[in-house]
Amino acid sequence: MLNSYRNYLTLCKPRVVLLMLLTMWAGMYLSTDSPISLALWIAATVGIAFMSGSAATLNHIIDHRVDAMMARTKNRPLPTGKIPIKNAAIFATILGITGFVVLYVGANPLTAVLTFLAAIGYAAVYSIYLKRATSQNIVIGGLSGAMPPLLGWTAVTGHLDPQSWLLVLIVFTWTPAHFWALCLHRFNEYKQASIPMLPVTHGISFTKLNIVLYSLLTIACSLLPYAIGMSGQLYLITVLLLDAGLITYALKLQFSTTDNLMALKTFQYSLVYLTGLFSVILLDHHLLIT
Repeated sequence: MLNSYRNYLTLCKPRVVLLMLLTMWAGMYLSTDSPISLALWIAATVGIAFMSGSAATLNHIIDHRVDAMMARTKNRPLPTGKIPIKNAAIFATILGITGFVVLYVGANPLTAVLTFLAAIGYAAVYSIYLKRATSQNIVIGGLSGAMPPLLGWTAVTGHLDPQSWLLVLIVFTWTPAHFWALCLHRFNEYKQASIPMLPVTHGISFTKLNIVLYSLLTIACSLLPYAIGMSGQLYLITVLLLDAGLITYALKLQFSTTDNLMALKTFQYSLVYLTGLFSVILLDHHLLIT
């Protein structure tokens, strides 16, 4: 029974969802200087987590044949038959409907609809079409995964604001270099599966250059919260240190002769980077209002 629960949890991609929730919480708290009610916090967290888990499960269903061909994913619950496709589909449906209702009732209709559109963007537009159609799949499709800060913002305010899109922009520009580093690490697997990721279609050198360029773009965007007064000096100092690490890893990868290992280290640091950035922007905001 415990293994069954773990398999269903795996379908939800809990590590990815947890990082999304961190960015969503940042959006919530940066949207207001007033206290956020516990009921709203729980509704936003549960609703967005459930709908994100639903989209992740649908991604597992759509990609289960490709997953079986790749070492990184061949042990997932669907390729191994630990969970039948039908059961996974029912699970995704229940999660999605429950999450939508929780957001609609506990937060507001705008957040529920935007979260639904983001989930569709990832599960359908990216997973079914973009992933197999273009080497720019992660650039275009990355908008869906970048939405949680805006969703947290609208959950509190009930409307869209330019500052919420700035937070989305940071995640959006961070995503390509983050994922392309993983693609370089798993280059042979993506090539074998005939997935048109950038390293497969345009080569390793071109991909490494794009990682550097997108890292620079991410750094520029990371400074905008301080530039417009959303955050203070704690954020600025910390993000400059994080930015230094980001471009250092990108340049090391650019000139590395051991692409596989350096790509993995770059991918791992990118996770540290985004986690650190949104953690410190939350802490900085708390210190500014207290």
